Amino acid sequence: MNVSAPTTAEALRSALAGLLDGLPPKQAAAAVERLIANYRGRTPTDAPVLRDRSDVAAYAAYRMPATFEAVRSALAGLAEAAPQWTPGSHVDVGGGTGAATWAVDATWDGPRTTTVLDWAEPALALGRELAGASASPVLRSAEWRRAVIGSGIALPEADLVTVSYVLGELTPEARRAVVAEAARAGQAVVLIEPGTPEGYLRIREARDQLIEAGLHVAAPCPHDGTCPIEVGRDWCHFAARVSRSSLHRQVKGGSLPYEDEKFSYVAATRFPVEPVPSRITRKPQIRKGLVLLDLCGPEGEGLTRSTVTKRHGDLYKAARDAEWGEQWPPPAEDTAG
Repeated sequence: MNVSAPTTAEALRSALAGLLDGLPPKQAAAAVERLIANYRGRTPTDAPVLRDRSDVAAYAAYRMPATFEAVRSALAGLAEAAPQWTPGSHVDVGGGTGAATWAVDATWDGPRTTTVLDWAEPALALGRELAGASASPVLRSAEWRRAVIGSGIALPEADLVTVSYVLGELTPEARRAVVAEAARAGQAVVLIEPGTPEGYLRIREARDQLIEAGLHVAAPCPHDGTCPIEVGRDWCHFAARVSRSSLHRQVKGGSLPYEDEKFSYVAATRFPVEPVPSRITRKPQIRKGLVLLDLCGPEGEGLTRSTVTKRHGDLYKAARDAEWGEQWPPPAEDTAG
């Protein structure tokens, strides 16, 4: 994984800082509130909600940091399963202002060709502007292309195809078409949706579709079998910590300097990967002398709860430090000594 690239959450926040210059705070907050209420899944695919630069700037300042952190977390799952693989080309479907492209650049070193497709020209223009001001040569050389996202979409072949926070905006038919084309065009496909029951169901359906197309699940699932979660009783999702900007606090209220972005995802590939043995599917519960871990395990094992106590020695120490979404047990080197 990339540990020294200039693309970081701080770099993104810095790039976003000047977006709202000249836009009155109340107008920015009103734009965000309206877009939050109307953006996800309520708009025909031929009528994007992001109408002009002020809309795009307000929404980007509010949503890009959260999208960046969610996509970066999902990409970390793929990188963990394929540690020797680095994408040399990336296509971001419905990429808007480019949060996923920043996340890819924060995960793998270049060189890499990047193409961002979206139907909203104001979003593409602002994404191009942000990328052009970045320190990353990969982002600065990205291609930003207008395209209708839905049935009939044709993607260039690429090592990596990402589709983040897009499927919920599409009709079921368009959704299947986009997933099918992503599976055809990409050697690796990563899909991210909001961490709601509805977002999880969209990811679950897309996961089945990717497997039917011949791809293998790299993350978060430890296997390619049927998801063991009973629909309607629970849903698979994770959380990424996001630093809150002044706009976040202005729109949502509250004083916490952070919030947790909930998301569901699947990463699948056409090349060999090594999924984790089990995945922690809930925030670990730390009790006196023990840690309770909710796990999704190998095919046939399903969902289990593991109790790790002090008598487990180094494993107990690892469990106390374990985080929601990580593999379990941890790599041997993490518990050695």
